[in-house]
Amino acid sequence: MTKKILIADDEPNIVISLEYLMKRQGYEVSVARDGQEALDMAESVLPDLILLDVMMPHKNGFEVCQALRAQPRFADTGILMLTAKGRDTDIAKGMALGANAYMTKPFATRDLVEKVHQLLGGAAA
Repeated sequence: MTKKILIADDEPNIVISLEYLMKRQGYEVSVARDGQEALDMAESVLPDLILLDVMMPHKNGFEVCQALRAQPRFADTGILMLTAKGRDTDIAKGMALGANAYMTKPFATRDLVEKVHQLLGGAAA
C-alpha cells in the first residue's frame, strides 16, 4: 500500500519541491498551506507522515503538532518538522510536543529522503 505524506508549508517554492521529491519517491502526497488546513487535511487524509513547517499562518507547526498528538488516531502518524527555526530551544520544543524528527532549512534533499524513509520504516511505495 502506498504511504501517504502530508506537506504543511506556506512557502510555495518549498511545497513544489517537496511535493515533486516525495512523489518521485513513490509516495501519495497531499498539501496544506497553513496550520488549520494541515489539521483539516490530516483528518481527511490520515497520512502516514506529515512534513510540518513551524512558521505558518492561522496555527503554527508547534500548535498543529500538539493538536495532532492530543488525538489517539494520530499516535502512530510520523511528524517531521522542517523549519528555519533551528535553535536548540525550538528543536527541544518540537520534540517535546511529539515530533518524531526535526530538520532545519536549508536541508539536503538526500538527507530529507533518507529521514522520510527511516520514519516510514524504509518503504517508499
